[in-house]
Amino acid sequence: MPLKKGRSKKIISANIGEMVRKFKKTGSLGTTKPKSVKAAVSQAAAIAYGKAGKSRMKKADGGMVRSVVRRDGRTPTKIY
Repeated sequence: MPLKKGRSKKIISANIGEMVRKFKKTGSLGTTKPKSVKAAVSQAAAIAYGKAGKSRMKKADGGMVRSVVRRDGRTPTKIY
């Protein structure tokens, strides 16, 4: 089943649950095979947030920084 479109927490949570159930059934997430359920949940969360457009990794000072939009919707905030 394809992932649902949307940016709400409910949609993101449903997508994570869908991918974790698929991992438990088949042992893989797409073309990757995480070693544990914990790793699969982490990867599923990254995929779901990426699909929703809420997680964008940017390089800054040689490291990775995640930029998220604040609740007011105006200014991006960097999380290190």
